[in-house]
Amino acid sequence: MRRTIILLCLALSACGDPATLANRAARDDEAAPQAAEVTPGSRPVRIGELGANFRACGAAGTTRNLRASESLPVRFAPFDNAGETGNVAPGARFFICTRSLDQKWFGVVFDEEGALAERCGVSEPVTQRRDYDGPCRSGWVQSAFVKVIAGEQLGPPSQTGGENVTASTDSGLTGT
Repeated sequence: MRRTIILLCLALSACGDPATLANRAARDDEAAPQAAEVTPGSRPVRIGELGANFRACGAAGTTRNLRASESLPVRFAPFDNAGETGNVAPGARFFICTRSLDQKWFGVVFDEEGALAERCGVSEPVTQRRDYDGPCRSGWVQSAFVKVIAGEQLGPPSQTGGENVTASTDSGLTGT
């Protein structure tokens, strides 16, 4: 039995076309294609990461560590070289919906007026995790420039208790 397996392996290993020296030389003479600059594509912001019992975006944030004339760039994907989709003004408030696995980027939803707008549609729970496709803008910002704010009202009163639910600095957001 052992001999049969060894012979079968040897027979299968000999099935390929042998590479001749002439073939190798011809391949070496061909110009190697130049490596294109790797640029990340778009990565949508996910909402509903905490499940159907929680708000679509579980935290709120504002900008920090910016110079007076700077705004926070919002990118299409959680990478330094991703294209910009917009900017958040200093002091503006926005929803934090998710974060990257390395926690260096937050996926945010923001209203261009700089407020936590109910019209963005992330103040209430969603039935399942999904990409954000609402009326407000969304994208990725570097977490080093974000201050998570607590005690901030994220939207209208809860349907069940009649109280406003506030953002928590320990939001338990999951990575993407």
